[in-house]
Amino acid sequence: MTQPLPEEFTIQDDFPPVSYEQWRALVEKSLQGAPFDRELVTHTYDGIDIQPLYSRGDRNEATDPLGFPGLAPYARGSQPLGSAASGWDLCQEHRHPDLTATNRAIRQDLDGGASSLLLRLDCAARGGFDPDHDATEQLAGRDGVMAYGLADLESVLAGVDLQRVPVVTDAGASFLPAAAALIALWQRLGVPLHEARGAFCADPLAVLARNGRLPVSAQFSLELMADLAEWTAANLPHVRAVGVDTSPYHDAGASAAQEIACGLATAVEYLRAMTGAGMDVDRAAQQIQLRVSLGTHHFREIAKLRAARWVWFRVIEACGGTPESAALRIHARTGNRMLTQRDPHINLLRNTTAVFAAGLGGADSITSVPFDSMIGLPDEFSRRVARNTALVLQQEAHLHRVIDPVGGSWFLDQLTTQMADEIWAQFQEIESNGGMLSVLQSGWIACRINTVQESRARDIARRKVGITGVSEFPDINEERDVRPEPDIAALRVAASKRISASRRKAEINAVTSANRVDSLVQLASRGASIGQMAAALGFHSEEESVPALPSHRIAEPFEQLRDASDAWLALQGQRPRIFMANFGPSSHYTARLTWSRNFFEAGGFEVLDNGGFEDAAQAAEALAESGANIAVICSSDKLYPNVVPQAAAQLKGAGADQVILAGRPGADEAAWRSAGVDRFIFVECDVLETLRALLREQGVLQSETQTS
Repeated sequence: MTQPLPEEFTIQDDFPPVSYEQWRALVEKSLQGAPFDRELVTHTYDGIDIQPLYSRGDRNEATDPLGFPGLAPYARGSQPLGSAASGWDLCQEHRHPDLTATNRAIRQDLDGGASSLLLRLDCAARGGFDPDHDATEQLAGRDGVMAYGLADLESVLAGVDLQRVPVVTDAGASFLPAAAALIALWQRLGVPLHEARGAFCADPLAVLARNGRLPVSAQFSLELMADLAEWTAANLPHVRAVGVDTSPYHDAGASAAQEIACGLATAVEYLRAMTGAGMDVDRAAQQIQLRVSLGTHHFREIAKLRAARWVWFRVIEACGGTPESAALRIHARTGNRMLTQRDPHINLLRNTTAVFAAGLGGADSITSVPFDSMIGLPDEFSRRVARNTALVLQQEAHLHRVIDPVGGSWFLDQLTTQMADEIWAQFQEIESNGGMLSVLQSGWIACRINTVQESRARDIARRKVGITGVSEFPDINEERDVRPEPDIAALRVAASKRISASRRKAEINAVTSANRVDSLVQLASRGASIGQMAAALGFHSEEESVPALPSHRIAEPFEQLRDASDAWLALQGQRPRIFMANFGPSSHYTARLTWSRNFFEAGGFEVLDNGGFEDAAQAAEALAESGANIAVICSSDKLYPNVVPQAAAQLKGAGADQVILAGRPGADEAAWRSAGVDRFIFVECDVLETLRALLREQGVLQSETQTS
């Protein structure tokens, strides 16, 4: 007779509970003596250990320190409903020097789903110069829009509904003149100031960190920032004056905790300047937005955003501010550090990872970066794909529909807590060394960041940290994408004529400390240029300089080798070559052959693979016919004792200047070197330095300066 089915099923009938200790014992048994911490625990550059498994025991259920979404300490988001009600603010960046091209791109972005826009002014305007100034020959049109005043902004934003679309300006040291021009534009177009939306991104310390100089003293620049913040708080309720940008530290190689600690220490410098100018802590804190760069360590980036809000709450709490004013607004952007020039379409995946992390981490606004940003100005297609990357995640994957989608993850809650503790410790260390301005002036922070950068560079050089399409699985024959460069000289002439005509309409006198913002807005409305307003503020009369933080893209060292190979191909008609001397059945050499091909192609070598050879004489004959002078012996450890001595000698006799063995030599290194092996390549050897040395020996790299 058939037994009746039970009324309830429980998974525990077939899968009884297993304790962490039981699981750990089985894992350690399978590792066969290999250390658990080395094999399965990930160690971050902040010293945080990421375990392979998390459980309920990793969270204190009784006193959950992360709280609830929209409530202090805001680790789980600054809004109770997150982005579920309004969706993500997709803020797309524009830096084409041509005003007409920028306006066209802005309108395409807005029509295509962007909700706000960021205008990055060119290096001349960011430094407080007009395009016809003698100092701007190399600055005008570089890395930004050639907008130098009210009329230029009006051209760039023609057709944009400025009552609906927030406008963010990235004007470097010229944040106050640029803000004055935008305010004057709002007034000219009849936008009520209480309805204007956007941000001015005043951030003098980021300018100082990245460029190594400010056109005014740091203290005066902080004073200008405080003036703008106070005026903005009084007149523009939907605009933030201060935008603390972490990208100088991120691009210099900072760890996640270092980056946020630097950003929050900068924000504290700004709090001091604003409160010193008469603002209370709450109003000052609400003027600050944190602009964070994100990389491809998906979960780490999510934790970084959550921890940043948490630590900022602790800062404002310590300053005596209210919990409501401590809800930090975060703008997240894909970081330049991880983007590549080679195989740039893979940047689509990198950008997707960063945007995904930004959304799950609770960023208030997100910039999705075009995949071709590192090879030139993005085209219409790449900008469209960048927009749609965020829109697909939002409108098709519905990521914004869930309030704090990572909340309750034992792993991410634990990582957030560890990250917050590390950020707090590093923030306190910066404060104990005099604050952010002081550590920039002394070079202390540059040394600390460089220590992390050197560690990361070693991991990249050894391919412990792989870069797909560059150091791993490169396409040696890829067709390089080319983006046409605009005619900067012609654009500079046109901009100079525009600005020269408008400048004649404005009488410029030195701007006093009283009502600086009102005075500059009036000047801007009369046609004063950014250069004129900067001069009226005293730019370039007293400058500030510090050791600049260098920018590092992680792919650059390998891309330099590929560039050298391309130049050699153009000059010689072929790339430097590697001859693979594979021995034995394919099962003995295929794995090492694939690994070795990636190894050498990462340096721009053409790898010649002739299948497997039965003996050394056959391999030597094939080498002589190939024309290559570098041979790689490739087989299994089992066959090497019989293969290597004869193969090395005969390959050298057939014309190999270098004989390389794929694999660790172990105790046989001395014997095999005496047989003719010059180098050994293996997992975690210094891939980058090996490739550099080989390219120098081939004449492809002429000096150290080409790889510096």
